Amino acid sequence: MSDPASLPPPEFEIAPLEFEHLDQIESIERRSYPLPWSRTMFAGELVKSSSISLGAFGQGRLIGYLIVSRYVDAWHVMNVAVDSAWRRQGVATQLLEELFVRTEGTAERGYTLEVRPSNPSAISLYEKLGFRARGVRRGYYLDDHEDALIMWKDADEV
Repeated sequence: MSDPASLPPPEFEIAPLEFEHLDQIESIERRSYPLPWSRTMFAGELVKSSSISLGAFGQGRLIGYLIVSRYVDAWHVMNVAVDSAWRRQGVATQLLEELFVRTEGTAERGYTLEVRPSNPSAISLYEKLGFRARGVRRGYYLDDHEDALIMWKDADEV
């Protein structure tokens, strides 16, 4: 039996999300979050000129996605999710790294996001990519009023 650590990473590609992916986005979203975004919210981001919507595709289907909006001079990570079967295989990392490539030179103030303090694996991922905690939004999450940790990545750290 081979060592799982010696196996090659799974193959997937990153491409822009389209309306035809909405069913798959919704499916991953509902399984990933206690208070999922609506189809309308995703559709709205897909058409915004100030947004970047990327999908990771593997084995002929959507396996993860990233939704980011530009606000004045910073990019705000709005939503990132990976299908449970593909988690911890570099999908979210690759989506965020692709974001940094696509936005090079356009993120004067950098990148920001909110994350639940109760999600240490997400916080660890963001920290590995250069994000740092810079504040808290009290009672941010509507489902349980959990605070949100505000994280920033400076543009010169890309």
